[in-house]
Amino acid sequence: MIYLDNSATTPLAPEVARRMNRWRDEASMGAGFANASSAHRGGQRARVEVEESRERIAMLLGAEPKEIIFTSGGTEADNYALKGYALKEYSERGIWPVLLTTRAEHHAVLHPAEFLARLGVQVVYLDVDADGRLHPDLLRAALGRLGSMPHPIVSVMHANNETGTINPIAQLAQTAHEFGAVFHTDAVQTFGKTNVRHDALGADMITISAHKIHGPKGIGALYVNKEIELEALLHGGAQERNRRGGTEPVELIAGFDEAAALAASTQAETTERVRSLVALLRTLLAEIEGVRFVTPHEAALPHILNVTFNDAATLDGEALIVGMDLEGVAVSNGSACTSGSIQPSHVLSAMGLPPAQAKAAVRFSLSRYTTEQEIRNGAEALRRVVGRMRR
Repeated sequence: MIYLDNSATTPLAPEVARRMNRWRDEASMGAGFANASSAHRGGQRARVEVEESRERIAMLLGAEPKEIIFTSGGTEADNYALKGYALKEYSERGIWPVLLTTRAEHHAVLHPAEFLARLGVQVVYLDVDADGRLHPDLLRAALGRLGSMPHPIVSVMHANNETGTINPIAQLAQTAHEFGAVFHTDAVQTFGKTNVRHDALGADMITISAHKIHGPKGIGALYVNKEIELEALLHGGAQERNRRGGTEPVELIAGFDEAAALAASTQAETTERVRSLVALLRTLLAEIEGVRFVTPHEAALPHILNVTFNDAATLDGEALIVGMDLEGVAVSNGSACTSGSIQPSHVLSAMGLPPAQAKAAVRFSLSRYTTEQEIRNGAEALRRVVGRMRR
């Protein structure tokens, strides 16, 4: 299997597996399995592992350790940022804040927004351009129309998981702050691949995750500026400074720490290598008649390339992905799969692509382990699949 679906998840790095196995070995000897909230020696050993990992991850974000809240992943972190802020504002002020976001966000933001709307939160959906990017002027105009509505929250992803398009987060955050808004960004796709320090982005809350950077599934984090308070969503314990009840998964946190450190130390080298492979992939795919590149050349992540086809109406979007799988190549169309049926990408639809092209998109996403031969084989496989469907 040629795995080119790294935006969905990445294989566990050997270094990460070794770090987690060391913790398992320690646990098997009775020293490492203890609850990090326990007062005895084993518990304190686990606490040290958690807090040292938190400190190192915080450093990568330019944050203080107390500003990092461990979660079960990016989805929980996004939910906590939006729901936690809205509930805290309502409990203290008696009114819901306005939520502004885009129609091209990940469902981990869109679905919480829909939930909050059912509670009475006003949700403003902003349009993106043909590249899937939100312009600061549109955000400025939307915030201006709110008038005296206090303390809105803006949530815009750092880079799109389907197209790789990077949003101008620093400008968007500055615009939000001019109107007294809190700014959240989902940086799951960018953490470990580009600069996500909070002082560079200007974001008040940042979502990150481990399994997109060759870490374990089931662990992520939310950076929350120390001046912001959120209402806890999980109650039942004093963990994470009373912000998220539940026993800390020490082994997963250690794996997250190792993956983050590895991503940081190899970032420059990986970026250069992956960018050259994507450039090769562009060249090879351009030879397929009727191909249309969705991922922009500029201001996009180096490891994602999304394409569709001018004659998409005559192609079967689901058959494209299945056909690639039968060729031994794992790719994605970047959209959710419901009841086994691939739906048109809501992101590509928000960008203005026709439904057929939004459904017939193919997303290639690379990692540090992707080879040139895999790229050549993957491009050739798509040529064969499309060729068969056009006969």
